[in-house]
Amino acid sequence: MQIMNRTRGTLLGVKVDLADSWWSRLRGFLMRPEPRAGEGILLTPCNAIHTWGMDYELDVIFLDAGGRVLKVLEKVPPRTTPARVPGGRYVLEVPVGTIEATGTSVGDNCSWTRAPSHASLRLQEI
Repeated sequence: MQIMNRTRGTLLGVKVDLADSWWSRLRGFLMRPEPRAGEGILLTPCNAIHTWGMDYELDVIFLDAGGRVLKVLEKVPPRTTPARVPGGRYVLEVPVGTIEATGTSVGDNCSWTRAPSHASLRLQEI
């Protein structure tokens, strides 16, 4: 799936997996290689994460049911449990540097769609 920050006109990811089951949310990036630019996981329903069992940092974006950014966390280190975000419905986990490169901040609006399989999409210098 493709996720866009509509407020900034920037792409947060073009190859984002949906984690919408108990198991897929629990697993997240566990036992997976570090994501590359354009990759990510959108967890739902979700308002809290952990990075126990991981070996790398992530950028994390918490969203409400309408896709509004509630909180951004840059460079979340392994083996941590950031605080739960009230009102959170989705959590987007992306490679470190994505938040800074896209200018994503609290209050921005995001949307997601299935990425066209025939399109060659590029992120803005992530």
